[in-house]
Amino acid sequence: MFSPLIKELIESLRCLPGVGPRSAQKMALHLLERDFQGADKLADALREAVDKVGRCSSCRTLTEEAECQICQDPERDAKRLCIVETPADVVALEAAGSFGGRYFVLLGHLSPIDGIGPEELGLDRLETLVSHNEVEEVIIATNSTVEGEATSHYIAEKLKQMNVKVSRIAHGVPMGGELEYVDGNTLALALEGRKTL
Repeated sequence: MFSPLIKELIESLRCLPGVGPRSAQKMALHLLERDFQGADKLADALREAVDKVGRCSSCRTLTEEAECQICQDPERDAKRLCIVETPADVVALEAAGSFGGRYFVLLGHLSPIDGIGPEELGLDRLETLVSHNEVEEVIIATNSTVEGEATSHYIAEKLKQMNVKVSRIAHGVPMGGELEYVDGNTLALALEGRKTL
């Protein structure tokens, strides 16, 4: 039905999360039918990003510089380190605006089934970073999944041997959430993470 180039474009768009065959087809046809300028801009931006964006030498988030803006910022508290799974987690925490320390991006979580162990997460690099920067507090902000919890526990045990204060972000009821609509696991975590008023 479609020519080989159009088919290739549709298949290429399917690599994006949440984009199925129909969405990819709709996007491809839109770009080719109605938005040549947008298609050119998208192609140029994607090529430039692929060529120039890499990992920060310190925290491993995405950046086109050797060291990201957060790691370069002398105002950031180098004694506080927040460990996250992905660069998107850094963006989310920065948007919240309540953390003034630095980050370490694991680029995933422990998953022996997928062949992802401590080496793949750069945990040796994390230990070096903690000792070299004389980090006093590490906040583990991995996802609230089985793998995220296992990763958190593993890292906590490693860092406790280094005499570092280790904490885990709280999980629980979201702001504006009504208890009757919150699942049981979330409620259990909220009760466990309660604090004295």
